[in-house]
Amino acid sequence: MAKEFAFAPGEYVVYPTHGVGRIKGVERQMIADSNLDVFIIDFDKEKMTLRVPVGKVKVAGMRRLSTRKVMESALTTLKGRARVKRTMWSRRAQEYEMKINSGDPVLIAEVVRDLHRNVGQPDRSYSERQLYEAAFNRLSREFAAVEKIAPEAAAEQLEQVLEAA
Repeated sequence: MAKEFAFAPGEYVVYPTHGVGRIKGVERQMIADSNLDVFIIDFDKEKMTLRVPVGKVKVAGMRRLSTRKVMESALTTLKGRARVKRTMWSRRAQEYEMKINSGDPVLIAEVVRDLHRNVGQPDRSYSERQLYEAAFNRLSREFAAVEKIAPEAAAEQLEQVLEAA
């Protein structure tokens, strides 16, 4: 097992397409007549367990939680001005989806910033709201894990940053 991908049981990790999960442990499983070591990752919020082969961690993009410095960058991004391209919604939605699934907190913060609506602005479409909530939840969960605070407190802090922008 490569040292940089040796995750400890109980450690929080980020799996790009699912967000923040907690390593339950490593299991050896017999698959197609060969033994395979897999990380068992619990995603409490989604009530899901994921098994990632140890050798595929890098390819899957699984990583440790972001540093405080990276989260500061994400918060700074939230404070910026929304940059909404004038392309068709379907194209923008695809780009937003890619950013959310990248697992990069700064890119996720861009989606949150761009789709956030203040009080005086028109309502969002259903798909806009879905993307916004997915990005906001993903960002707030990683923020909560990095800051070691409750997810609700993290969401509240992110809302305050957005309202102040």
